[in-house]
Amino acid sequence: MNPLVTLDQLVFPARLDGSLGRNRATSPGQLTATDDRSAVLAWLARYTDSPATLASYRKEAERLMLWCGLQHGVALSDLTHEDLLIYQRFLADPQPAERWVMAPGQKPSRTSLLWRPFAGPLGASSQRQALSILNAMLSWLVGAGYLAGNPLALSRRKRRHAAPRVSRFLPMEHWTVVKTTIEAMPVTTERDRLHASRCRWLFSLLYLGGLRVSEICNATMGGFFSRRGADGRERWWLEVTGKGRKARLVPATSELMAELIRYRKVASLGPLPLEGEALPLMIPLIGPTKPMARSAIHEIVKAVMRESAARLRQRGPDFEAAAAHLEQASTHWMRHTAGSHLSEKADIKVVRDNLGHANISTTSVYLHSEDDARHDATAAVHRVGWATT
Repeated sequence: MNPLVTLDQLVFPARLDGSLGRNRATSPGQLTATDDRSAVLAWLARYTDSPATLASYRKEAERLMLWCGLQHGVALSDLTHEDLLIYQRFLADPQPAERWVMAPGQKPSRTSLLWRPFAGPLGASSQRQALSILNAMLSWLVGAGYLAGNPLALSRRKRRHAAPRVSRFLPMEHWTVVKTTIEAMPVTTERDRLHASRCRWLFSLLYLGGLRVSEICNATMGGFFSRRGADGRERWWLEVTGKGRKARLVPATSELMAELIRYRKVASLGPLPLEGEALPLMIPLIGPTKPMARSAIHEIVKAVMRESAARLRQRGPDFEAAAAHLEQASTHWMRHTAGSHLSEKADIKVVRDNLGHANISTTSVYLHSEDDARHDATAAVHRVGWATT
């Protein structure tokens, strides 16, 4: 059984590298790539300024190319519509599991011999997402003149039934439970104290700053700075680099600065960062002070959400729906929560600029009030006033 390697290490023999693929375009294209791997890397290179998107797209391209060469025995540019139907069934049950699926609880690096491209079988929604990404990739390769056609374009479009409405943000009462969970964290040992402090700081950044997880990973303490405004007041700001490598200034409110000072004190640091300080925003509990991995930050948030859900369930069966909602919450939900809560009290342009949205229409999704409050407010003031007879 051939060992699995990542896309950047992948080497196929000539019969599987796509240089003579049956679906290759016959006329000269716009790429210098002469084999499938090079063509896919050219497609991925367009997303280097969006690390999260790049990682997601690379994962799906990598899975497909590994399956093509190591299991199905065809080149990417030999794929037919029927091949991709087989691949979709493979996504639902990647076998043999010892070759394709990581062992439970393991998260080895991409350079490890234990690395596998799957954490487990993909559910229906994950399959749709994977095929949507691959469809975009194949369509681009057709547009670039590398492939003659897109075999996924023949797939039947299934009518999508409306899914139950799930708001991907925390209403205020759920957010209050999360805060209570963090405030009740044990501080018995030094490690407990550091962990509790780090959780509170992380959620302060997510809620007060509305930051993306990638922005937290990439920013440093030196990104905080003070600037005197036209009115003579000193204001603190945090400079972060967002999507498309665009820098933006996030208001570092007095509350956020107080949390920064509190976090740095627990970490035995001076109250305020020095200009150009390279220390990451989130400091690991052990080991070198390098930026925390995205997966580690996600896991901290998920652990807090699980504990908050357990706290709600202790109140009785009436809180099961709220607990289940909290268990679904992720790091990105906190960004939606920040935008939703801020939009209730501030102008939408303030929300747009704080969150770094390029278009105000993106920010408009936060212009919802919580449903019960909206219902009550509407009922209180919005009437026809028919005369009674």
